[in-house]
Formats: sequence, C-alpha cells, structure tokens
Amino acid sequence: MGPVPLHLIRHPLVQDALMELRDARTPPPAFRRAANRISVLLAAEALRDVPAVAGTVTTPLGPAEGQVVRDDVVVVPVLRAGLGMLDAVLELVPAARVGHIGLQRDEATAIASKYYSRLPPEIADSYVLMIDPMLATGGSAVAAIDLIKAAGARAIRMICIVAAPEGVALVEQRHPDVAVYTPVVDRHLNAHKYIVPGLGDFGDRLYGTE
Repeated sequence: MGPVPLHLIRHPLVQDALMELRDARTPPPAFRRAANRISVLLAAEALRDVPAVAGTVTTPLGPAEGQVVRDDVVVVPVLRAGLGMLDAVLELVPAARVGHIGLQRDEATAIASKYYSRLPPEIADSYVLMIDPMLATGGSAVAAIDLIKAAGARAIRMICIVAAPEGVALVEQRHPDVAVYTPVVDRHLNAHKYIVPGLGDFGDRLYGTE
C-alpha cells in the first residue's frame, strides 16, 4: 500500500513560520529566514521514513551504536522558487544528490512546459524529495513528477509551503503514490491561478523582485 497522498503538518513552529511568510509586511531577509525554518521542518516530516542503516561510531568514552541515513537521497527543486528551500533541506541531508527541473507555465492555459531538466543518474532506488513552495493548479508538480518517474524513481515525496485544493486533487489523481507534505491547503485559486489567500509570489518575495 502506498503512502497517504496528503500530510498536513500542524506543528506550531511550522504554522508560526507560515504566518510570517504570509504577512505582506515581511521583508525579503526575514522572508528567507522564515522559508528556511519552515523548509527544515517540512523536510524532517517528509524524511521521517527515509532508509537508514545501523552504524557504529567511537565517542570520547567508547563505541556507540545507532542509525545513519543511507547516501541515496535525491533532492529536486523546481526552479526557480524551489531553490529557496534547497539549502535548508541540505542541512538535514548534506550527502544528498541534487537534481533540477525548470518548468514554464503558460499564463493563459496554466499548462507547464519543460525548459530544463537535469537529474542525477541511477535514481531508481533513491528516496526522492521534490521541493516546490507553491502547489497551485498542480500542473507543474505533475509535470515534474512525470520527469522524475521517467528517470526511474519510485519513492517520491513532495513538500510545499502552501497548497490549493485544485493542485492537491490533480496530484492525487495523476500520482496517487506520491505523498504531499504541506502546512496548509488554502481556499481556492483566483482567476489568475494564484492561491487565495496564499502568500503572493514566493520567488518574487524571496528574491526581492516584486
């Protein structure tokens, strides 16, 4: 049986960071810090069942047994906004390999088309974490997952900071085996396909290009 497609992360620290990201008064430096905080927390939830193996280290007082994460995690940000979450995720899994997917959404049709895709080789047995802050129509998410699966990946998780019901429904329909981790599913999309109430354009707010 596959994973539950939608995981709502209600942790108070996640919700606190989300409120700071939503606030239109939050300047880019504070926005970036809040994005880092929430990305770490979401990634920790999505990586809860990441494969680990037994290991032994030597402390100043003797040997200690425990578990270490296997070096087969792949993180795939969807450009450009997903890059704003990447460094935070790599703090948790510094040995992870990184792929990149670039998608351009047609503003009239909301259909995503690929302009860049570079994924690490041999990812069939890897634990893939796709990161994209906004799950709006779901078109970009589905297109990115299509590319990741075409490269052979089977274990895929997605983290996003804000989701819309329309996007969640499309991902569940097209890729029911891919779990989505998010702190919130907002009310709806507006006529311009923006999430309401959302937090605005994540990339513009992150990079100060509004």
